[in-house]
Amino acid sequence: MKFGVNILNFGPEASFESLRAWAVGAQSLGFHFVMISDHVAVTPDVQAQYPTPFYDPFTVLAWLVGVIGIELGTTVTILPYRHPLLTARLVANLDQISGGRFLFGVGVGWAKEEFAALGIPFDRRGAISNEYLEVIRACWTQDVVSYAGEFVRFERVHTGPRPERRPPVWVGGSSEGALRRAVRLGDAWHPIRPRLSWLKETGLPRLRELAQSEGKAAPRFCPRLNLRFSERSLPESERTAGQGSEEQVRADLRELAALGAEYILFDTFSGDASQPQLEPGFRQLERLALSVIDLEGGTVR
Repeated sequence: MKFGVNILNFGPEASFESLRAWAVGAQSLGFHFVMISDHVAVTPDVQAQYPTPFYDPFTVLAWLVGVIGIELGTTVTILPYRHPLLTARLVANLDQISGGRFLFGVGVGWAKEEFAALGIPFDRRGAISNEYLEVIRACWTQDVVSYAGEFVRFERVHTGPRPERRPPVWVGGSSEGALRRAVRLGDAWHPIRPRLSWLKETGLPRLRELAQSEGKAAPRFCPRLNLRFSERSLPESERTAGQGSEEQVRADLRELAALGAEYILFDTFSGDASQPQLEPGFRQLERLALSVIDLEGGTVR
């Protein structure tokens, strides 16, 4: 398995110095990749959870390409927020200048006020995302693209430069629509803060069922976990995968490995952006690296 770190790009503590510290620190510990989240308009519903300053993921990642040498990407780009021709070029450029290190995590979004501010219909976000993904994938493999859909139309757009590789598309979300999107248009399924019981009993079986119905292999399994160590075991009803005692976290990771997880992203955000995140977050990551996972071997201890 490969293990990664979610860089916190928002809140009072966020700065270019903290962004660099997250990225360089993750690489120094031996983590295999870093990812960063996305919002465009910090409306009140976004501000309540992820307050300003909020640094743009593509700007930050373009800078970090020359700072670190590990894989890097988005968790997740909100597809409806940008025209797909722009997103396709941003990702292709980043993949090329990074030498094929880009991981393209995508999602449909949740912030109704942000959609309203951007003039995008919230109730059509799934359909918009599907269409935009079709355009983006076409732009990475064709030199000239034309497209006529419900939400976007254009003719004979030249798309170069192509990415170094076709960036893997990690589809976030746990809804039926997200699972279908992962099967039809993604390379990996990227559920965020899942419960193990739901993954085993509902999420992964449904993903495989949908893939079989489409006559396709199931997409790769690349979850994002909220990492939080506690000194005592937590009741199962009070935790998601990656939370609890060292024994619980270790058991979670072993079970995820048995379920086929290839990449696991760790998010140390406490849920309260007004509190310091960098130092406590790195204490959690250091504890994980020293006691629970073997980063060099990509295994659970």
